[in-house]
Amino acid sequence: MNNPPKAATDRYELMEKIQIVDFALVELTLYLDTHPNDFQAIQQFNELAVQSRDLKANYEKHFGPLRQYGASFSGYPWNWKDSPWPWQL
Repeated sequence: MNNPPKAATDRYELMEKIQIVDFALVELTLYLDTHPNDFQAIQQFNELAVQSRDLKANYEKHFGPLRQYGASFSGYPWNWKDSPWPWQL
């Protein structure tokens, strides 16, 4: 996913991919809480964690900050006020 997004529809498609991967991470976290020795699930979790990180970095590169509390940097000028905000997509 290194190609630059072209339009607003790309923004929504990228956000949907992030939501899909993050949903799978939440589900795997719950599963691993009760199955801590499942090596394949841990591998899948780690692979999805990398995907999530990369997707979010790509989103932020093209559309601005996605995560708060220091997990995302701001451009200049402060661009957290720019909409739509991630939760509005």
